[in-house]
Amino acid sequence: MEFRISDTFTSSLGKLTNDEQKAVKTTSFDLQVNPANPGLQFHRIEKSKDDNFWSIRVSRDIRVIVHKTNSSLMLCYVDHHDKAYEWASRRKIDKHPVTGAAQLVEVRESIKEIVIPRYIEKETNVTKPPLFESYDDSYLLGFGIPSDWLEDVKLAHEDNLFSILEHLPAEASEALLEIATGGTPQSQVPVAVEDPFEHPDAQRRFKTVETSEELQRALDYPWEKWTIFLHPSQSDLVEKTYNGPARISGSAGTGKTIVALHRAVFLVKSNDECRVLLTTFSETLANALRVRLKRLIGNEPKLGDRIEVHSMRDIGERLFKRVNSDKRVLSQLEEKELVFSISNKIDHPFSNGFIYSEWSNIVDSWRVKDWDDYKNVKRLGRKKRLAETQRKIVWGVCFVIIKALEDLNAITLSEMYSLVSDTVEGFKNKPFEYIVVDECQDLSVAQLRFLASLGRNETDSLFLAGDLGQRIFQQPFSWKSLGIDIRGRSQTLRVNYRTSQEIRSRADHLLPDEITDVDGNSESRLNTVSMFKGEPPLLKIFNDEKSESSFVSEQINELVAKGYKPHEIGIFVRTVSQSIRAIESVNKSNLNFSILDESLDIKPNHLSIGTMHLAKGLEFRAVFVMCCDDEVIPLQSRIESVSDESDLEEVYNTERHLLYVACTRARDYLAITATDPESEFLDDFNMK
Repeated sequence: MEFRISDTFTSSLGKLTNDEQKAVKTTSFDLQVNPANPGLQFHRIEKSKDDNFWSIRVSRDIRVIVHKTNSSLMLCYVDHHDKAYEWASRRKIDKHPVTGAAQLVEVRESIKEIVIPRYIEKETNVTKPPLFESYDDSYLLGFGIPSDWLEDVKLAHEDNLFSILEHLPAEASEALLEIATGGTPQSQVPVAVEDPFEHPDAQRRFKTVETSEELQRALDYPWEKWTIFLHPSQSDLVEKTYNGPARISGSAGTGKTIVALHRAVFLVKSNDECRVLLTTFSETLANALRVRLKRLIGNEPKLGDRIEVHSMRDIGERLFKRVNSDKRVLSQLEEKELVFSISNKIDHPFSNGFIYSEWSNIVDSWRVKDWDDYKNVKRLGRKKRLAETQRKIVWGVCFVIIKALEDLNAITLSEMYSLVSDTVEGFKNKPFEYIVVDECQDLSVAQLRFLASLGRNETDSLFLAGDLGQRIFQQPFSWKSLGIDIRGRSQTLRVNYRTSQEIRSRADHLLPDEITDVDGNSESRLNTVSMFKGEPPLLKIFNDEKSESSFVSEQINELVAKGYKPHEIGIFVRTVSQSIRAIESVNKSNLNFSILDESLDIKPNHLSIGTMHLAKGLEFRAVFVMCCDDEVIPLQSRIESVSDESDLEEVYNTERHLLYVACTRARDYLAITATDPESEFLDDFNMK
């Protein structure tokens, strides 16, 4: 007998108390081991529209709703007795007449709260036109719209669209949103499957669970974290053959990391004996990739033997050991201390910050070794050209740094990657046949050169995922000049599954509608759509820090009273020094909290506090972005460290990106707080 679990079950389970969840999990394991166990009390739900819905008693008041046939058993929902029965009475599992996918359909005649008639604007007395009235029934049904809802869909207008979408299967909602925003959904290609539960659209909401270990993961993690869901429209990107480097982009929450994970697994499944490198720019994010990969290949753990997950620094250092160099690699902190020390000893009119920027972004990154190279190197975006006499002074300082490194028999991290790039083609065995990179927007010049040498520009060898709008660590530079030309092999994801429409649309105000890289490749946010609506984000400006702290504390308590668990709430601040204000807020709410570090460990029943730089790769139901004061973001010390207009623009851009990253960690609730005077970015957020 097939044992399945539905996404509606895991979401309903998460709303119960810890003790109730433990009891439900015990019953679920008993059910999987022996569905005929006489201790399990099955009761047919008489008023349901689906004769296969049954309830199972967990405790005096908790009931699990299952869908039971002769060949399958599926966990569908769990709640207190009356609510569980009410849920089952309004739903049925059906095979869609056009797509053939199994669907959990809400029975239309029971939905009394949705009123679809024409909508009249009070002020203008103008009827808002239906959005889908002109479309043929067969065309709309082809996107998985249940037949019972077709009439309502054809009468839907912009004000009630989301109230209808929340009752429809995901594939139908996505297609309607795309039409409503001016796009053309990709035509459904009929999928011939004997079992409607094996249809790609059904796979996003129903999963077959084969072992007790897999059931354990299903019950311990939210649906999206357990299934590592891949949208059917993204499968083409995962399985496509690319005749050179390829890049997948998309704004926060569109599933770039999920695509990267599935790409790595697809490559090892499709190519016997190949080795795949799955990498990202930091060890923090590499740890997150390892956890997700383990969940994705839980049923096929041997696949993991051929997928190595490393941070860029980790894999660089591993391969550097094969270069046979006796040079010591400086840490980034050691390098900066050396540059500042030399800069302080030499008489020149520039700041230490400017010297370090010139050394790090120009001389070291591009391996400049003499005056002629330095004189002719391109400085992307620099508006204020240094006179040749000034450049000679800067080069004089950088030349001393080069000589100091030679005397120390040391190299920088950038030079480490470059040395490996020089020698990797001479390796007897190619380290990896395929490379998949997540968060590629924050790779450095030397790291990208290193990846290009590993990939050797071969078919499918290099697959990159990232978002230019989330670039917070690196200055822009030309990928093409390093041998990575993605023109014609760059695509943008546009469906946001993580963040509500209200939060996403507000956060998007922080960034341009379209961002273009140095090589002319553009990423547009204009057609991105979120799959659900929520509450508008809050912006609160206070006269003092005490008032801000009290507000955040009160909001946290209200969220917990509504059913939010502490580990579903995150607070982000610009720097560690602002953490004290976040800690004070949580202390007032009497909740446990943990301070995020590089491990990104989210502790159960603990609220998380961290800096904006640590927000990458995380998501919470509720997020507070605190201390958005003037001179905090953008950070005044960064502004004061630059001496060129273009460098100042870059600081502002990356600070905007940082705030965008923090805000888009929120799924359902976002609050941004500051004390007067607040950051100028909050005007751009368009929330006043």
